[in-house]
Amino acid sequence: MTDTIEELRKKMEAAAAALDFEEARRLRDVISLMRGGATADEAATADLSGLTRQQQGAMGLGTSQERLAPPSGWTPPTKPDLMTKGRGKRR
Repeated sequence: MTDTIEELRKKMEAAAAALDFEEARRLRDVISLMRGGATADEAATADLSGLTRQQQGAMGLGTSQERLAPPSGWTPPTKPDLMTKGRGKRR
């Protein structure tokens, strides 16, 4: 298994064109591992079953961060009254 990244990319595109999306996904993950520094043999024998991808749009357009949820029972603090701001101080 001495496929280069370019050969794997061509195989991935051919699998996607043949509507074999599982094989295309597997090849994409092998390419990612090889670009990360793994050898071709390590990438080919790696267990990719637990690999999960980011959910697109979890935070909004163009981000990959998740939304933070406040803890249960939390209430936001009251906003200050802008009409009385600084009235208690003498200058």
